This record gives sequence, C-alpha cells and structure tokens, in this order.
Amino acid sequence: MALHRLTSITMGVPHPAETAAYYTDFGLSPDGDGWFTTRDAGRQLRIVHAPTRRLVEVRVGADTPDDLSAAASRLRRLGIGSRATDSTLTAYERTTGVRAVLEVAPRLTQPATPPTSYNGPGRAERTGTRAPAVLRTAPVRPGKLGHAVVGTTDFAATTAFFRDGLGFLASDYLKDTGAFLRCSTDHHNILVLAAPVAFLHHTSWQVDDVDEVGRGAAAMLEHHPERHIWGLGRHHAGSNFFWYLKDPAGNFSEYYSDMDCIIDDQLWTPDVLEGARSLFTWGPPPPPSFLHPEDLAALMTGAHSAAG
Repeated sequence: MALHRLTSITMGVPHPAETAAYYTDFGLSPDGDGWFTTRDAGRQLRIVHAPTRRLVEVRVGADTPDDLSAAASRLRRLGIGSRATDSTLTAYERTTGVRAVLEVAPRLTQPATPPTSYNGPGRAERTGTRAPAVLRTAPVRPGKLGHAVVGTTDFAATTAFFRDGLGFLASDYLKDTGAFLRCSTDHHNILVLAAPVAFLHHTSWQVDDVDEVGRGAAAMLEHHPERHIWGLGRHHAGSNFFWYLKDPAGNFSEYYSDMDCIIDDQLWTPDVLEGARSLFTWGPPPPPSFLHPEDLAALMTGAHSAAG
C-alpha cells in the first residue's frame, strides 16, 4: 500500500506538564516543544494544551507525492477539502476535528531484536541458564507508536475519512461500533469507535515481547497503582498481548507486543467481530471504565472544559 506507517500523533490535554511526566515514566523520551521520541522511530508523540483530552493530529507516512495526490482525489469524492504542499497533504475529519497529515517520509526499518527463547513441552530452547527476561534491569522503552483509538459520534463518516479518503485498509470490524484500520503492515494503526462524544480513547506502544509488557506495567504501577486499568491479556483482533494504564488526563496508554502483521493484503480477510471475543481471548475481563471511560459524561457536557 502507498501508506506505510503512523509517524506521529498530537494529544491535547488540559494539563500538559502533568501528562508529560507520565509519558516520561512510560518510557518515552522528552525532545523539546512537547515532543517525545520512541526508541526506533523518533518523534512520535506531541502533547499540547487543549480544553478537553482529545486527539488533535495524526501524521501518516506516504511513499511519494503521487500518493498525496491520490488521497486528495479520494477526499474530494467524499466532499472533503484538503491543503497540499510538495510533501504533505492536510485534511480535517469533520466529526472529531482530528487533523490528518499525510507526509512523504522514509519507511521505518526497525533493528531486529534477538528472539525470545521460551521452553515448552518437548522443546528446550533455553537450557542451563535462567530466562534472560528475568535478568533484565533496563527501563522499558517502547520501540514505536502502534496505534491510536478515536471515539466519534459519526462512526460511518469517520471510518470513511480514514479508509475511503486517506487510504487506510480495513483489517477487522466490531459490529456497528468499531473499525480496525491500518496504514502499515500492523493489524491496525487507527481504531475508530462509535461513542457519544469525540475523544481519544487510547494510544498503543510496541515493546519487544510479553515480558516487556509485564515489566513496563509493573514499573508504572510500583508507586502509582491507581494507573492500572486492564491487563495482562491477549486481544483477539490483532492478537497482541496488552496491558492498559491511565494517564493523568484520562487517556489510556497500552504496552503491546506480538501484533498481527499483514504483508500481503490479498491474503487477509476482515472479520466482523461480536461479543467478548472481539475484545480478548484470555486475561481478566475489561473493567466498565475501559468500555465507558468515567469522564465521558463530563466530556459530553463540557464540564472538563469549564474545569480546565
């Protein structure tokens, strides 16, 4: 596909400094002017002030200026205007207000990490030594931004903007409520969710393996148990291991590993998922606050804006 990665997002929150301290603890590196870097992909998160927590901007890598022109044509067919430069195309999703920027950018090649050896019945991949994972002491640092999840009051329109306009591909759907969309070989880079108000549900950050998911969450919770939301578990859509935490603004952040990888688009058929199977295959059940964040009523009434 012409699109190849989620390059960065901008998150708006009422209190940027407090939220920035959380993402520093999470393993992202401050890089000035509200930006944070991942280990492998550079600047991928920017935190700015906003009256309520929201997804402000999504930036997506494209291969050539022709890919930007093709996206502009698709957006016009949807009745959506855009603004172009030699290397970028900018458009706004009307329902959520999210600014989407397609930018000509190099493809990301992540350095391969050594495979994790796990012993099992009839399979001794590691002998005579402790598991390397139990000897790790370095802080967990995400390798890259995986995806963002945006709530919208017009599910069809927001899905069409990313899929039919920008050129994302559909990987799976939650019946009538969710669309897992990809702009890379990862199972999803944007998840559009039907919601009573537009908001940022969560961002997701890749770590090396399930041990790093657990180590990262354990470190985040050691002095702040209130950050815990949901995990450890394994999703069905995307198949990834997960652990969700909550930042001070109310956004969830996810450590993940072992995401489904779609190299040949012709070999993948999207499913329409329903019920608990759509959320996880094992792990604790999701708490009500994950499905319906506790501040949704305040976001709907503008109480957050008044308080901010």
